[in-house]
Amino acid sequence: MPLPFLTADRAFDASAEDIALPFDDHDSWRRPYRPGPWRVAAAAFLLLLASFVLLAGMIIAFAGAVPGSAVCLGLALAVILCALRLLRVGAWVSRHGVRRVSFFTSVTVPWNRVADIRTVQQPVKWLGFPRTVQGQALILVRQGGEPVPPLLTDSNADFLTRSEAFDRAADTVEAWGDEYRRV
Repeated sequence: MPLPFLTADRAFDASAEDIALPFDDHDSWRRPYRPGPWRVAAAAFLLLLASFVLLAGMIIAFAGAVPGSAVCLGLALAVILCALRLLRVGAWVSRHGVRRVSFFTSVTVPWNRVADIRTVQQPVKWLGFPRTVQGQALILVRQGGEPVPPLLTDSNADFLTRSEAFDRAADTVEAWGDEYRRV
């Protein structure tokens, strides 16, 4: 029985061939890949931790220590915000440009300022830790040569042990760049 809704990969009635720009609304920011299992697991762990802190805050409030429960509530809200921000980390594309969202900062580069987007072999950070391994990275080169950290790597929380998903995501971001750098 077909379901009349859009999937994350393509529209329900779309053909099976790969479409470089599969979304109808090119003005909104979209992540051209799904968050990886490591990223989702880390966010789920943080949300589980926040639920325990909220439970502790409720117990403390029933015991009559309102300042202690307020501290627990504040800590739980901070952990929930960290989990949500962790899920937003990655590369986002739209008609306006490409955006690299990290945990603390975001860098947006309009397509007319992009000189090149390419996949290269280089040392990359393993799951964002200081340890580096040899891997692939999707590099954005700005006009004027201003450095931008890699948009995607095959050793980050989205693509660790998922090289095919990295290749698809890198190809999709490169396709967005090829399409909108010409405009």
